[in-house]
Amino acid sequence: QVQLVESGGGLVQAGGSLRLSCKAAGSIFSIHVMSWYRQAPGMPRELVASITSDGTINYADSVKGRFTISRDNPKNTVYLQQNSLKPEDTAVYYCNADISPDGSRWWEVYGYWGQGTQVTVSS
Repeated sequence: QVQLVESGGGLVQAGGSLRLSCKAAGSIFSIHVMSWYRQAPGMPRELVASITSDGTINYADSVKGRFTISRDNPKNTVYLQQNSLKPEDTAVYYCNADISPDGSRWWEVYGYWGQGTQVTVSS
């Protein structure tokens, strides 16, 4: 059983900062891409940032220069440092990871989602 557990959301004023964390727990053989998505009310879920196991990073244009994604491979954890937050960053943020569980065949990779953490930025 694999779970993604998120933490770090909250309420912050515009211009402030938050740091989100997401830890993958359970019977894991390897973790490939780890990503953060967000979903605002009435909007589709969108990719915010992703990082591969070898450190290749991709950001949505809307967060470039303000958000930083990083991961700690021994801890199976991905982080999202959010600086210069804007009201339009308000959303539920979801962690996603592509994981090969223990005992799986070499080609088996499954996508897992965290439960989501609310980020609210007041103006």
